[in-house]
Amino acid sequence: MPSTPKSVALMVGREWSFPPRFIREVNDRDEGVVADFVKIGAPGFEDSVPYDVIIDRISHEVPMYRSYLKHAVVQGATVINNPFMWTADDKFFGASLISKLGVASPKTLVLPNKDYIPGIKHDESLRNLEFPLDWKRIAEYIGMPCILKDAHGGGWKEVYVCRSLEELIHYYDQSSLLTMIVQEFIQWEHFVRCMCLGQEHILPMKYDPRERRYLVEHEHLSARLGDRIVRDARTIVRALGYDMNSIEFAVRDGIPYAIDFMNPAPDMDINSLTPQYFEWVVSHMADLAIRLAKQPRKQSAELGWASMFTASRA
Repeated sequence: MPSTPKSVALMVGREWSFPPRFIREVNDRDEGVVADFVKIGAPGFEDSVPYDVIIDRISHEVPMYRSYLKHAVVQGATVINNPFMWTADDKFFGASLISKLGVASPKTLVLPNKDYIPGIKHDESLRNLEFPLDWKRIAEYIGMPCILKDAHGGGWKEVYVCRSLEELIHYYDQSSLLTMIVQEFIQWEHFVRCMCLGQEHILPMKYDPRERRYLVEHEHLSARLGDRIVRDARTIVRALGYDMNSIEFAVRDGIPYAIDFMNPAPDMDINSLTPQYFEWVVSHMADLAIRLAKQPRKQSAELGWASMFTASRA
């Protein structure tokens, strides 16, 4: 009697190139694994999950999906990326984490929110905060120009290059309910965006952040710099437990600074990645999904920074 095939399912939003190409790639390999889209209605807390692996590309924009994905992990499915970690991450925590891991990172501060939900009274609810902010000290520590960005954001949204203290305060005053970080601006001579899949496979691509496009130049890194970037990228994704991520390095004086590294739903569109890099992503994502369908991993115990925090207390 033939065995029931393993199931890989995509949870996606407004993507048109990666989903059908990935599904076709998995199904064409004839490995006893079938791929399709996730379909859910109003699932119950006792309902089983009919998927062995779910690849999450959209739950950061659809909160109900995140709830379902955490349920899926409890029910034994492997979710890429782990929804418990994705729920907990933010860019200030990330800067603290990678600094602890020995990866170069720009100087970073987290700022109190500019505005708060109704019911928060500044003189009562925020008694733990110091008022007013010492903007002069902030500017002296970070330096100018600097970057102001949403601690929980991505996709270049709510990111501002501030060239003076006045500009920094101006954009901060418009941040409303967002939690913002202010970060040292790395004046780079080389910019690299790495696609990281399976906590192992790292593709360092030359990237132009001004034009927001990839440049297909396979020999753009020296052996020494390339080795360090790949090593640092692996260190980061293994600590975060992310099987699908992109990491940006700004290289200054030969040192790669990880300036953006929590992108667990990285852009995989063929027009962005270029056809060459797109095929690499499709192939490696299919490898990963098939492997995890056949050899599932316990996600409840995979976060690599837990032992490090215990060691810090000791």
